Amino acid sequence: MPDVQSMVAEFVNKLRKRKIEGSQATAKCTVELLRSVISHQRVPHANQAAALIDAVKAVGQQLVAANPVELAVGNVVRRVLHIIREEDLSLTTAAMAGLDLLDASDDDDIDNCKGIGYPAMSAAVVAAAARSTLRPPSLQTLLEGTPESATVPYTSSSGADSESKSKSADKSSLTRKLKHDVIEGVNQLIHEISGCHEQIAEQAIEHIHQNEVILTLGSSRTVLEFLCAAKEKKRSFRVFVAEGAPRYQGHLLAKELVARGLQTTVITDSAVFAMISRVNMVIIGAHAVMANGGVIGPVGVNMAALAAKKHAVPFVVLAGSHKLCPLYPHNPEVLLNELRSPSELLDFGEFSDCLDFGAGSGSLQVVNPTFDYVPPNLVSLFITDTGGHNPSYMYRLIADYYSADDLVM
Repeated sequence: MPDVQSMVAEFVNKLRKRKIEGSQATAKCTVELLRSVISHQRVPHANQAAALIDAVKAVGQQLVAANPVELAVGNVVRRVLHIIREEDLSLTTAAMAGLDLLDASDDDDIDNCKGIGYPAMSAAVVAAAARSTLRPPSLQTLLEGTPESATVPYTSSSGADSESKSKSADKSSLTRKLKHDVIEGVNQLIHEISGCHEQIAEQAIEHIHQNEVILTLGSSRTVLEFLCAAKEKKRSFRVFVAEGAPRYQGHLLAKELVARGLQTTVITDSAVFAMISRVNMVIIGAHAVMANGGVIGPVGVNMAALAAKKHAVPFVVLAGSHKLCPLYPHNPEVLLNELRSPSELLDFGEFSDCLDFGAGSGSLQVVNPTFDYVPPNLVSLFITDTGGHNPSYMYRLIADYYSADDLVM
């Protein structure tokens, strides 16, 4: 598939050069690329789900390596792998249930409530079904074992040619249905990512009340739509925006809020502790939400969280489901931060004599991190496109989106 390979190479190049801004845009482009990979992937008659998983993993490893800081890439790759496993398991379960019903219709004495054995089928099929039942819950081994068991009765049955041809046709249609169902699931994921801002914004009226003061930091489209949704519901409130130095993304957010008709006040990052006593709620957007409930956000957000904790102010985090990461901060494959250019902090012309590293131990070094980490004990509430959740519930919510077999790619 040369066209898909060129698409992958082009997208990898964009990730490396940081040409795609924002977790939502990156996640959506990643899923659309994986959809193309799946649609062009030729799958065999046996182990078709395993073939799709291998193809997606091969592309996913390249994408994650291209920009390991953008955790949304790995998140949606794992989501697509989970979709493949779930669709294959659903089809396998339906096929086994269909065989069980067919067997029950041929023998009125079968106990339908048990649903364990298959008396009218060959011993090989019964043994394969037992192995599938007793195996550890690794869907990869289930996928490898099921097609082999399905081929046994075609050669070891009573020898009816019409029955063999019918089962072969069913097997071929099952292959096509798996790919079709997976693509439908991926399309649903793309729709979910595209509409996450609107889904989160619909909950604003439940959390923002009349005459409140909201503090936010940096620039986040999710926060922007959330605050504007409350304004559209005739809620009157004021917003304090910390400027988010050194990139000053807060200035952009403040400009957007004023354009939408919200009362906005820009403050310096160092003034957060001084102003927090006048604030009713802190609302920030997340770069990623880890499995322990910790948050990776814009630099300076930990300071705001500590100030909110000190003054008993609720600290609310807005995050789409594509930002929920199944990994923990201590996992070696998790890169929590990256350093940006020192030119955002200092003028090279003015400090050129200090930045001469050949001058000896008196040289000046500049550290400009991009993100900050907030531990779960500082977070009051997560608001996702599925509703509001406590930090202690995030592990359970994340477990619904990912398979344990895909945590390490």
